[in-house]
Amino acid sequence: MKEEKKETENILEINNLSIAFEKKEFMSEKETLYAVKNLSLCIKENEFTALVGESGCGKSLTALSILKLLPETASIKSGTIKFNGRDIYSLSSGEFKNITGNEISIIFQDPMSCLNPLKKVGVQIREAAIAHGKTKKEAEEKTLELLHLTGFDDPQNIYNCYPMELSGGMMQRVLIAMALINEPKLLIADEPVTALDVTIQAQIMKILFELNKKLKTSVLLISHSLDVVASICQRVYVMYSGTIIEEGKTEDIMKSPSHPYTKALIGAIPDFRNRYKKLNVIAGTVPALKDREYEKCGFYDRCDFRIEHKLSNRCMKEIPGPYKISEGHFARCCFYKPQEEKTEEDKNGIN
Repeated sequence: MKEEKKETENILEINNLSIAFEKKEFMSEKETLYAVKNLSLCIKENEFTALVGESGCGKSLTALSILKLLPETASIKSGTIKFNGRDIYSLSSGEFKNITGNEISIIFQDPMSCLNPLKKVGVQIREAAIAHGKTKKEAEEKTLELLHLTGFDDPQNIYNCYPMELSGGMMQRVLIAMALINEPKLLIADEPVTALDVTIQAQIMKILFELNKKLKTSVLLISHSLDVVASICQRVYVMYSGTIIEEGKTEDIMKSPSHPYTKALIGAIPDFRNRYKKLNVIAGTVPALKDREYEKCGFYDRCDFRIEHKLSNRCMKEIPGPYKISEGHFARCCFYKPQEEKTEEDKNGIN
């Protein structure tokens, strides 16, 4: 009975997901380049969850796979994606169409590319509701309600505006209202504040947090900054080079980061209380798809930790973890390999 309850708690379950691009070589067979490898994550009902990592780590591709919006050259090689216990890739096109926009919705990072410049924003939001069964009157009332909930003092005025009459932050709030018009159970927010200044970023994050509490909508927030998600997300998955390298409650991740990459991300957060503090920079870049090796730690080439603790041999030989740090907190770092599993070489290497 306990396991059955856990199944119903998770609104989204991704298990061992691998996504690859097919690169066609001249006069030879296609080369398979993995962008996401054996990724697993889950989101509980009403939970605010973050997927964090640098650009090129596979975050947005993971989000697009949930909505079956992968590029034509990309495909799922293994794994399952379940929404409310149903494998979305086993659903018919009609069944899945009923889910998207109705039970799962997404906010993209560029509002200008998502809004029609020739239509009033209220009409565009309203159309999304009408497409899923609401009458014109119901859709208009719901649109005005959501515009108010997303921070507009004069919803009627915004309803009648064209996108070009709004600022970037205002357009992003319009997109949030559009994404929530059908009261989805899961909202995916893909870098919703990247193009906005710091003050507007804080406002948008506050709106998402309040809507999560008020509407009981689960949120998956895609971000490259732990600073943005730290104050509002309940759980964090840190992604690097196509894999989840650390996961846990936000408080545990921020107070006790275990993977060197997570520590580096936190070290790169500006400290506005101390303007003289040196900002940490992570050397190097995320490896290109053709350079990725999933048989060893993906962060190996950028990690100073392995040198400091003489772990380079172990890091090169095995796929780390995930190893348990504490309850609900896991990291893919060889340093946290359980003592009973360590060889004599391992034990000597960390003395």
